[in-house]
Amino acid sequence: MTAIIEREDDGFVALCPEFDIASQGSSIEEARANLIEALTLFLETASPSEIETRFRREVLVTQVEVPVG
Repeated sequence: MTAIIEREDDGFVALCPEFDIASQGSSIEEARANLIEALTLFLETASPSEIETRFRREVLVTQVEVPVG
């Protein structure tokens, strides 16, 4: 699964775009660990149909250049 981690104010936010599940922490490592915990709990408690409905099979992460000015 993909984890996108961004700084937000004085902490970090971690997002898994495959399931649109996010968590946060005071460090990158903590945000990552909390995201793993959130994903684990979701996968343990969600019904198979909810997992199938939310799961995005193809997530692409890339960079783009945007002209400014």
